[in-house]
Amino acid sequence: MPFLYVNNKSVHCKGILFDKDGTLLDFMAMWGAWAEIVLGGMEDTLTQIGTGFCGNAAKLLGTEHDAGGRVTGYDPGGPLPMATVEETNGILAWQLYAAGVPWNEALTRVTAISKEAMNEVRRRRTATPLPGLLPFLHQCAGASLKLGVVTSDESATTAEHLDWLGIAGFFDTVVTRDRVSMGKPAPEMAQLACRELGLAPDETIIIGDSNGDMQMGKAAGLCLTVGIAGRDGFREHLLDADTVIADFSGLVITP
Repeated sequence: MPFLYVNNKSVHCKGILFDKDGTLLDFMAMWGAWAEIVLGGMEDTLTQIGTGFCGNAAKLLGTEHDAGGRVTGYDPGGPLPMATVEETNGILAWQLYAAGVPWNEALTRVTAISKEAMNEVRRRRTATPLPGLLPFLHQCAGASLKLGVVTSDESATTAEHLDWLGIAGFFDTVVTRDRVSMGKPAPEMAQLACRELGLAPDETIIIGDSNGDMQMGKAAGLCLTVGIAGRDGFREHLLDADTVIADFSGLVITP
């Protein structure tokens, strides 16, 4: 059975589950751009109505901004990295509802803003792999590990992003939020991925950048939860991680 070496410990494993955003791909390169476009679209819509954001716009999705209003960071425990599409649309639609727009119309407008932002992200193809990811995936393939993706994103966009990164062929299963009844931190996504990989949870590892990933792994009985710290080294939010790394260069697989 292969070994994963991380932070002076070795763990037997037959498979690894990966979160997508912030784990396989650089979160800010993808979703920082998306959030900036969405918040701009929301501001334009509210201005047309004759009002502005109710409260601090940065608190909507948990984004950080520079003096010029550009998105420069995010709260790792906030909605941007953790909320589902439906939850995010609800957060944004409430702003329009508070401005007097009927709820169904608010959702329709928000969906259009989000779609326009995603189309711009598609045009830019801003997906960038995390440092060390590609060599690590090749190590996993060389050790015949079974690999899966467990993400709160939807099936269509997940397939797109894996294709943009050129890594879709490494994964034997992809479990997205629309394939389960309960998302993270519930164990269902990890349990489904293990079943589809033909693995027992106690021979499977989870790697992710949010504590929801870590909690999911613990609840599913996975043998190790590996947290990836943010680009600034922030790791305090990874309370349930067994171990934390800066990027994939901190991991080694041996057959």
